[in-house]
This record gives sequence, C-alpha cells and structure tokens, in this order.
Amino acid sequence: MPDHFTLHPSLFTFPASCAFGKVVPKAKLYEHGSASARLKGLFAEQVEQIVWQYKLAPETTNLPASPGVPEILVFRVQLRAPELHHDILRCIDKAIPFPILFELHHEDRLQVVGCYKRPSEGEAGRWVCSDYFATDWIAAESPRATLPVALNLGGLYEQVLHALIPLTHRPNESLPALVERESKVRMLRKEMDKVISQLATERQFNRKVEINATLKALRAELQGLTP
Repeated sequence: MPDHFTLHPSLFTFPASCAFGKVVPKAKLYEHGSASARLKGLFAEQVEQIVWQYKLAPETTNLPASPGVPEILVFRVQLRAPELHHDILRCIDKAIPFPILFELHHEDRLQVVGCYKRPSEGEAGRWVCSDYFATDWIAAESPRATLPVALNLGGLYEQVLHALIPLTHRPNESLPALVERESKVRMLRKEMDKVISQLATERQFNRKVEINATLKALRAELQGLTP
C-alpha cells in the first residue's frame, strides 16, 4: 500500500487551539544557540524557513504542565534539500528551553524528528538532549494519528517520544531507560559495522577467528537489548 494511505504513528494531528504559526528568525537562533560560522553556513545551505507551528501548553491543551515539560513545541522546518544536519536541530534546541518536535518538509515529503530533552540536574537553566530519533521520509499528505490521551504534558511527551523511538517500549520501562537502551543499540550497531569491515579485509586465519568471536559477542549483546 502506498505510504500516503498509511497511518504513521509518529505523525500527529494537533488541536486547532494549539496553532501558533509564527516564523522563527534564524538570527535569533544564532544568538541564543551560540552558532558558529560553520553552523550558520549549514542553516543557509539547508534551511529555507522555520515556523513555530504549534504550542502545546496548559492554556492550549487543558493539560497541566509537568516538571521538565512546561510546554511542547512543534516546529515546521522547510528544507532546501532532503537532508538536515542534526547540529542545526541541536542549535535550535539549545536556543529554546522547551521540548520540541520537528517536522521537516521538502517538496511533497516530510520527516518527523525529535530527541528526549530534559532540564539538566546539575546546572540550572541548561537543557540536556539525547540523540535524535527520526521517521523515514513519508508523503506529506499521509493520514495523521490523534494525539495520545494523557493526564499531563509530561505523559503526552513520553507517548509522543515512544512513537518516535524505534525500539519497542518494555513494560514498566521508564523513558530515560528506553532512551539509554536505544543509545546502546546504536553504539553496538556502529561497532558491529566496524568489526564486519575488519573481518572482510583480514587475511590471517587466527585473526579471523578472534574477530568472529568479537562479532558473535556483539550480536548476542544486541539481541539482549532488542527483543
């Protein structure tokens, strides 16, 4: 079935009461996100426009704020090409002290991207971001899922991220634990790619045996993290 007929669980319909629709000036992001010359160049090359599309807050959703989740923002980022360096998203997240969900648009396709963003435990006013999670590129007109039912904005944020994180959420697993498990999976897969490359070029039998043993151990560890 074509993807524009498929309901994508990470693509949500947001209430009209949450509509904001204000353009975010890049200069403001440069100022508050401490953008380097390299980063400004990336913005110029890759980003056409950034729009603060929705504001999910107590006054727009009737959901109370939670510690660490006073609001959830949704940004529409219009791209010049179907790629975006995640350093750009980090700059935006650094500049704006709220959890943000990004919808990247290019021509008739879109991609949903976000990270687990929380206040720093050791430095007041600072926010900490995990790696970014992203959907595949999908048709922009794809049907959208309704927002999950939640008791507060923190619960809504968790469910939105659960839909975006590729790993299956285990029973009673906290969001930080899920994010940490996903991070370990990513590191293991990168390490496995390196070991597989070593195996392909190694000529000595003894070394091949050692590399195979390492690869087997990595696969076993990965399997334990991804049931």
